[in-house]
Amino acid sequence: MADNKKKVEAITSMDVDFAQWYTDVVKKAELIDYTSVKGCMVIKPAGYAIWELIQNQLDARFKETGVENVYLPMFIPESLLQKEKDHVEGFAPEVAWVTHGGLNPLQERLCVRPTSETLFCDFYKNDIQSYRDLPKVYNQWCSVVRWEKETRPFLRSREFLWQEGHTAHATAEEAEERTIQMLNVYADFCEEVLAMPVVKGKKTDKEKFAGAESTYTIEALMHDGKALQSGTSHNFGNGFAKAFGIQYTGKDNKLEYVHQTSWGMTTRLIGALIMVHGDDNGLVLPPKVAPCQVMIIPIMQKKEGVLEKAEELRSRLVKVGARVKVDDSDKSPGWKFSEQEMRGIPLRVEIGPKDIEAGKCMVARRDTGEKTEVELDKLEETVTALLEQIQKEMLERARNHRDEHTYVATNMTELQEILDNKPGFVKAMWCGEQGCEDTIKEKFAATSRCMPFEQEELSKTCVCCGKPATKMVYWGRAY
Repeated sequence: MADNKKKVEAITSMDVDFAQWYTDVVKKAELIDYTSVKGCMVIKPAGYAIWELIQNQLDARFKETGVENVYLPMFIPESLLQKEKDHVEGFAPEVAWVTHGGLNPLQERLCVRPTSETLFCDFYKNDIQSYRDLPKVYNQWCSVVRWEKETRPFLRSREFLWQEGHTAHATAEEAEERTIQMLNVYADFCEEVLAMPVVKGKKTDKEKFAGAESTYTIEALMHDGKALQSGTSHNFGNGFAKAFGIQYTGKDNKLEYVHQTSWGMTTRLIGALIMVHGDDNGLVLPPKVAPCQVMIIPIMQKKEGVLEKAEELRSRLVKVGARVKVDDSDKSPGWKFSEQEMRGIPLRVEIGPKDIEAGKCMVARRDTGEKTEVELDKLEETVTALLEQIQKEMLERARNHRDEHTYVATNMTELQEILDNKPGFVKAMWCGEQGCEDTIKEKFAATSRCMPFEQEELSKTCVCCGKPATKMVYWGRAY
């Protein structure tokens, strides 16, 4: 029985089976549970607490740029959806439909929102009359439904949580400025809060959002060398405005169409966190998104004064802004250590009778395993400094991993060799023709991730056809 139990509790090594490792971690750390609704997940308290920290910090950054939150219905009439042809075609395979209200068939089918462009357009059509009404810079936090064929917790599910920003502007310049501004907000957030480095760039026409004039993206590299699109920002130009009749009267008293943007991030960020920072012992959470930053573990807790001291330390650390818990369960200290590690809690404080007597405690880092003896009267400043240090060093390690797994290919042989044997990003030149993009996808199951803002001339010819190159592209296999 003991052997069986151990196997159940173990986390598969990421080098043996990365997909299984990921599933083990999200289950063992109690981030999610599966449901009887196929393709949908329960986000458990430990998972939702991470999302709340993401949401709160991202929302604050939005508001600093003038964003206001709203909420629109989750149902979209079919006729409304049909107004923007490219948009409809892009989402048609993934749409879920409501056909009955109670027992009665609906006169018109309602789509459960896969995204809300058309609803915002319908709203803006009536809400915007004059140049004085612009810009509109709105965002909503909600869930969307896309009927995915294959699902994986956080990375791809039929219903997921996200934010979607939708803005309207008087000029094309203002819309483009907002599109880039929000992409930069996302990139800074990923690096400063999630300790996750990203590549910023523009999507090719093949990969851009349905109905968009241009799509910008941030791409992150996971531990297994696969790419993950981690946030997107779209410039719609006035295409949606023309389809929906969203016009305003300008200062010259002439009617003009508005220019629109949209931008979004989802719960897949939690999946990204796991795959960028996790290890064979489970989660490793950056302090800024760790629901519990410090776990205090009392040693020989039944001895007089140990639990009281643990609670005193907790109270002291809370006062300096740390998120702290005491594990006073009746489990063994060894079990508690493993549990704290598996849940990714950044710091562990061990306190027992001998420590109390000596006026010291032991502090252990989750990310490096490093243990330090700390004087109790210096605990606050030590913990504060360590949390800052962990946050910084986790970003540095992730950036080093990404840079070490970014390669250059100048022809198809090199491209294949790298993709098959060296998982990661591949930088290569491209002629701009979709045919070459399609060929690379068909032959190597790799897609263009983005045309980075920071362009390099790696060679003068396209990696695929040998014609003159126009852009340097990041390629990769992706989730």
